[in-house]
Amino acid sequence: MSFHHNFFMAAMCAAMFSIPQCLSAQKSRVAAPMEDRNNVVDNTLDSLNKARFARPVPGSSRKGDNPVLFLIGNSTMRTGTLGNGNNGQWGWGCFMHEYFDSEKITVENHALGGMSSRTFYDKLWPEVLPGIRKGDWVIIELGHNDNGPYDSGRARASIPGIGKDTLHVTIKETGEKQIVYTYGGYMRKFIDDVKARGAHPVLMSLTPRNAWADADSTVIERVDTTFGLWARQVARKAKVPFIDLNEISARKFERFGKEKVKTMFYLDRIHTSEFGARVNVESAVEGIRSAKGLPLSSCLLPEVQDTVTGISRKTGRPVVFTIGDSTVKNEDSDPDGMWGWGSVLSEFLDTNRVSVENHAMPGRSARTFLDEGRWNKVYDALHPGDIVLIQFGHNDAGPVNTGKERAELRGAGPESKVFKMASDGRYKVVYTYGWYLCKFIMDAREKGAIPVVISHSPRNKFDNGLIESNADSFGAWTREVAESTGVTFIDLNAIAGQELQRMAYDEGLKKVNAHFKRDHTHSSLLGARLNASIIADALNREVLKQ
Repeated sequence: MSFHHNFFMAAMCAAMFSIPQCLSAQKSRVAAPMEDRNNVVDNTLDSLNKARFARPVPGSSRKGDNPVLFLIGNSTMRTGTLGNGNNGQWGWGCFMHEYFDSEKITVENHALGGMSSRTFYDKLWPEVLPGIRKGDWVIIELGHNDNGPYDSGRARASIPGIGKDTLHVTIKETGEKQIVYTYGGYMRKFIDDVKARGAHPVLMSLTPRNAWADADSTVIERVDTTFGLWARQVARKAKVPFIDLNEISARKFERFGKEKVKTMFYLDRIHTSEFGARVNVESAVEGIRSAKGLPLSSCLLPEVQDTVTGISRKTGRPVVFTIGDSTVKNEDSDPDGMWGWGSVLSEFLDTNRVSVENHAMPGRSARTFLDEGRWNKVYDALHPGDIVLIQFGHNDAGPVNTGKERAELRGAGPESKVFKMASDGRYKVVYTYGWYLCKFIMDAREKGAIPVVISHSPRNKFDNGLIESNADSFGAWTREVAESTGVTFIDLNAIAGQELQRMAYDEGLKKVNAHFKRDHTHSSLLGARLNASIIADALNREVLKQ
């Protein structure tokens, strides 16, 4: 057939069909793009200039000839353009460096919110690829955004599946011409490019969403018939490691339960809070450790085992764990010094039935006790039947993001706010005082333990003969949490306060003063024993049933 005949036929086609009609006909030969099931407003600004400014120069972290671990992904790996948590959301890649020995390998998070396998490969990969050297590692987790239209709007969809289909499109808004490949096609491109530079690719499935099979289900939705399956199939054929991040985290979410899983996300059902991001990064590391014959695992820091928390446990005896501040645990050594009631609680309990471990820490609020990882140690040590005594409030007022940076929002509701911390410029979501108590309660119950909330111990402060009360603030919020969650509430502030006030009337302030040491807050040994006896009495009556 002659050139002139071909030209004539092409001209006839152009005359008979509009461009959109031709495109529709072409589209019919490939699968329709996947539906956007996330139903969220992506907070990414889609400014590549900002993204380039915020992301590291590829390979710039390299130390000598050591390898670099490159992270390639979307907002679940690095949320937003800047990836700094300023919207309360965090991607798991922001914490990956904490698990690797920086003297063996450095970690660079090159993910960007809003990217699909197609848009990352077309727009960002050309800048990342030159930084990759022989011996480096590249983790690829993409797919959350591989949906929507092929040729308009964000125009980021890949063709579903792992086939070799292609689609020629013209972006409606810009006139840019592109070739669209399947999801598997883009994964193969990433793999081939990485291998060509002598580096090692690793594919991961997507992080799970806060999506359950149905309203009554306890099963998290999986991606094992779509992106998870396709990534696994591509990895198997290309003989590269595959880590099922979706499955590892989903199993954890199912153990947590729906209420706790809500705390894993912020603002929507796909973007994680710092809590959720840390669950996902731990799942990623778990997958690396357990992958058979994966040399990358040799660069991980050794796992640190806690050999202290729960050490008092004896078969058949639950442990009573205490968490709190300096009124629960203090110097606790000099009989004439400052004491916390947690260190003398065992004097008032039957230690043939329980053991007592005091894990409170001076100066901590409910928020800082959680943020510093102190609660995680107790949580990990909990067994069914254990008891967790929770008392905060002394350090939970004051500035949130300046000074000691330890206060929470006032109240017991679900409110939260993102603050920029003055000490390090880091953004952090801060919740209400009651929210933190609820988290301790949820976590304890998840492990089968029995949480008990306690209002903070009274201070040696009198006004017109009446001892100061927290009944309108922390005491009220603690009671509100107890009532809403159905846990035992011990109103130490009221009970001990009433006893101290009686002493003031009957025996004078000198007797009251003997219960405190150095200031109006911290207890002497005598004061610690008064508080401990009140708590033990309530425990024996309401929890231990003695």
